[in-house]
Amino acid sequence: MKTYLVGGAVRDRLLNYPVSERDWVVVGATADQMLAHGYRPVGKDFPVFLHPQTSEEYALARTERKTAPGYTGFAIHADADVTLEQDLLRRDLTINAIAEDHSGKLYDPYGGQQDLEARLLRHVSEAFIEDPVRILRVARFAARYAHMGFKVADETMALMSEMTARGEVDALVAERVWAELVKALAERTPQQFFIVLRECNALQRLFPELDALFGVPQPAKYHPEIDTGVHTLMTLKQAARLSDNTKVRFAALMHDIGKALTPVEILPGHRGHEEAGARLFEDVARRLRIPDQYKRLTSQVIRYHTHCHRAFELTVSTLVDTLYALNALRSDSDNLELFLLACMADARGRIGFENRDYQQVDLFQTAQQAALNVDVQPLIKQGLTGKKIGEALRIKRIQAVKQAISQLKAAHAA
Repeated sequence: MKTYLVGGAVRDRLLNYPVSERDWVVVGATADQMLAHGYRPVGKDFPVFLHPQTSEEYALARTERKTAPGYTGFAIHADADVTLEQDLLRRDLTINAIAEDHSGKLYDPYGGQQDLEARLLRHVSEAFIEDPVRILRVARFAARYAHMGFKVADETMALMSEMTARGEVDALVAERVWAELVKALAERTPQQFFIVLRECNALQRLFPELDALFGVPQPAKYHPEIDTGVHTLMTLKQAARLSDNTKVRFAALMHDIGKALTPVEILPGHRGHEEAGARLFEDVARRLRIPDQYKRLTSQVIRYHTHCHRAFELTVSTLVDTLYALNALRSDSDNLELFLLACMADARGRIGFENRDYQQVDLFQTAQQAALNVDVQPLIKQGLTGKKIGEALRIKRIQAVKQAISQLKAAHAA
């Protein structure tokens, strides 16, 4: 029985990249032997065990045979006769098919180190085509390592395109697509995930609402990049600069999906795209089974991002009502901060606007604080109850916000 460190831990150490977790493969052992050594079983589809002391994952070396379409149609063989080379052969990319023993010796039968140096994401074998999840994984690795110069190898991109054409990606369930999407959003250059998916034609199958944005024009005065799809990815890039929060990044990604529905006769304008986008996003959320915390912020950004951009033009009452709609008038809520980050990413996600000042943040935060400072107790002492308290509180907040904004504008003018 021999154990080898495999996968991401070896790859990232060789890249001098932070190692987040360590996985091991066990050669020459059976499941019964693992149990006898105190390992705890956790694998459902194949034998994976947790180390009795470290709780790190140890998987028995295995081979796989395709038995049905999709990413679950595999027959697994995991036994003491499976070699390390056989186990590494079934892995997705050569850079993930490097193993290291306890003495530090590397085992690299498929050229992973060479591809690390060449900055290539290349498949190990033709078996890559059997698992559509690998399309998402390659796109996610591109998002992680693009800043280091990594690119998808031409032959691997060709395989991914072939898989898309064969309908393999259609077998991916919503939960798996969403899980990979969130991981990609957390990477350093998340926009690269969607660039790769579009190049292999998988974006149209998995995220058709995003794919439809490419080629849709916008007014050059406000969007020198013109193309809405290009703007969307630029906005995601800016969101990644501004925040590590994947909810902010996802909201920024989705903020303009309504523009694909704009009637041709009013292009390049997009009057009403906010409400159209909010309705369309309801379909997206159902299809991908998006968690409520992501749905809530994203819906708000889609519907109100232009309110934010026009903050200095809004009436005070509309501004206060927007704060209510954003659930920003609770002292324990960070929702406004996340909303403003997504809106700032949108404002900066344009050619030549990448570092623009966005004073709308100050205005919204000033309005929020003024509204929150209004004391409800005097209204209660007046004998107001129920709905009347809410109406009176709104009026008081509008008055307070009006005064605070006047002071803010005076300060800016000075």
